[in-house]
Amino acid sequence: KMSFRYPEPRKDDCKIDEYHGTTIPDPYNWMEDPDCDETKSFVAAQNEISVPYLKECPVREPFEKRLTELFNYPRYSCPKKRGNRYFYFLNTGLQNQSVMYVQDSLESEPSVFLDPNKLSEDGTISLSGYSFSEDGSKFCYGLSQSGSDWITIKFKHVESGEDMEDVLHRVKFSCMSWTHDEKGMFYNSYLEQKGKADGTETTSNVHQKLFYHQLGEKQENDVLCAEFPDNPNGAEVSDDGNYIILSVSRGCDPVNQLWYADLRKMGGEVLPGFPWVKLIDNFDAEYEYITNEGEVFTFKTNLDSPRYKLININLSNPAMENWTTLIPQHEKDVLEWVACVNQNKLVVSYLRDVKSVLELRHLADGSLIKQPLDVGSVVGYSGRKEQNEIFYYFTSFLTPGVIYRYDFDEANPEPKVFRKIEVKGFDSSLFETEQIFYTSKDGTTVPMFIVHRKGIELTGNHPTLLYGGGFSISITPSYSVSRVIFMQHLGGVVAIANIRGGGEYGETWHKAGSLRNKQNCFDDFQAAAQHLIDRKYTSAKKLTINGGSNGGLLVGACINQRPELYGCAVAQVGVMDMLKFHQYTIGHAWVTDYGCSGDVDDFRCLHKYSPLHNVAPGTNYPSLLLLTGDHDDRVVPHHSLKYIATVQDLVGRSPNQTNPLLIRVDTKSGHGRGKPTSKIIEEASDMYGFIARSVGATWIE
Repeated sequence: KMSFRYPEPRKDDCKIDEYHGTTIPDPYNWMEDPDCDETKSFVAAQNEISVPYLKECPVREPFEKRLTELFNYPRYSCPKKRGNRYFYFLNTGLQNQSVMYVQDSLESEPSVFLDPNKLSEDGTISLSGYSFSEDGSKFCYGLSQSGSDWITIKFKHVESGEDMEDVLHRVKFSCMSWTHDEKGMFYNSYLEQKGKADGTETTSNVHQKLFYHQLGEKQENDVLCAEFPDNPNGAEVSDDGNYIILSVSRGCDPVNQLWYADLRKMGGEVLPGFPWVKLIDNFDAEYEYITNEGEVFTFKTNLDSPRYKLININLSNPAMENWTTLIPQHEKDVLEWVACVNQNKLVVSYLRDVKSVLELRHLADGSLIKQPLDVGSVVGYSGRKEQNEIFYYFTSFLTPGVIYRYDFDEANPEPKVFRKIEVKGFDSSLFETEQIFYTSKDGTTVPMFIVHRKGIELTGNHPTLLYGGGFSISITPSYSVSRVIFMQHLGGVVAIANIRGGGEYGETWHKAGSLRNKQNCFDDFQAAAQHLIDRKYTSAKKLTINGGSNGGLLVGACINQRPELYGCAVAQVGVMDMLKFHQYTIGHAWVTDYGCSGDVDDFRCLHKYSPLHNVAPGTNYPSLLLLTGDHDDRVVPHHSLKYIATVQDLVGRSPNQTNPLLIRVDTKSGHGRGKPTSKIIEEASDMYGFIARSVGATWIE
């Protein structure tokens, strides 16, 4: 135990916000300007405390050494066939970014097609989205700098590998869909974004537009195809190349409008004045295009089906009463994704109690052909309607990865192992995974995975990491080198709580933990912690809670509400200011999940749990580490900056608070996507070194 002298930033006591007659002070409002000198000074002062402390954690050095050893294994993606060639990604181990390879056949020698590592010395330029033209002769790809969501789109000739002159700027959250004549592609841009757009700004991202870029033209000549000032949108060219389908979203809610246009009626040119036809004109449900046979379109939807189903809509007779159900909603399982392959078959992926189940069905009537798989998590897939093979990538807590190939041309096709990912020095037989179901505060049954070394005794003394999420995301079993080291060398237990708010059981489960039901998320997570303590896996002083983004909000709210329940908390890029989150970058899209302080009833709910506004003075907080990046334009850094300033002021200055309350602000780093391997290893070593020091875990060889 030790005392900390935290920075004393200026408190702007005169900044008062009023919400529906309630006044809320915002003393650190000035931190919302990332470019002001005081914000920069505050960040520097925080890192001057946290960086040395993290480097001095006794377990950090051996953890980083072991992590570097175990991270140094080849990681492959599923091969994708485009034209007559196969493309795949490979990271040989410690490369900062995975490299894209091309080969003429699955047996031929591969060659490098695109190596992002050559674009920057420190690996902070990453590939973010890509797309091939229909015949595989042309390639477009997005490049992100320092982890920002902003990308620059460039183009290549596949045969020669040479870059074209075309470059598209101010692109974010974009589709990349080629017309089948290979002349150009549809994409999204925020051309009206004011000021800088490098990932360090806080300007709200609004008025996204859909454009068509014809190769050889300058971006200012691109055709404006659609714009909905208040709603983001994305377009997809149909499998047969005859139609373009436009989806108009409402925030992050799984609902959308649908429009389409017959490209054949445009005479081979994409021109202004698109002949859009409205198919779905409300936001009552979500519709995702799967494939089409002529005018009969297949969509995945949650219309009256919170676990999703497949429907057919005939464009020649599109009234809702004429829609037909191709695959009805399953009685329990969630329909996660569907892909068309081999001309007339569907690969259908279900989630059954948070584990993947793959099925093969007929496109004509949806009838079952076979179930090729019923194991852990399917996290990768490739295959197209015109192709006779698919690849899928399976992983679990104890399986680094297995890529399967399924060839429809075989007499009796069966999944065959195409490539197995091996980690030198990792022995899965030392560990075991169990899935349990515990009871939350209101009696709801919640699933949780628990992973640990075999044969541990339940003494209540094991360092334990409890992870949670939400936001309609399903947290399925996945392999993590850092968690393996935590279990193997720190005697740790890893627990994943599939709390309400996630997508594990469909929209009903999601809605039960969103908007004014958000407290259910925190109750579920706290009940998971209590269950681990009651079953003697751990004790409060040995328990660490962890989450990122919306999961960072989860961590912040839970330590405010039940600080005595945890020994340590790590919140990564968390949403901490629930009254103002919608004002910055893409935060307005989250109103569908959180609500908005502009609504009086939403305000009352948000104000009750907002981490920034519910710090408990005089309470002993667990050891706290916040992690954020200076280029995070998804959840802007001042969420974490304002929260840590408040916690340090109201809790950290108390003589009773001897646990550290720290923040680590990384440079040239964003929300997490595209982070180079060197930064991943550094951050994980800091994080687990901090956890070990906080809960008294020692290194075990």
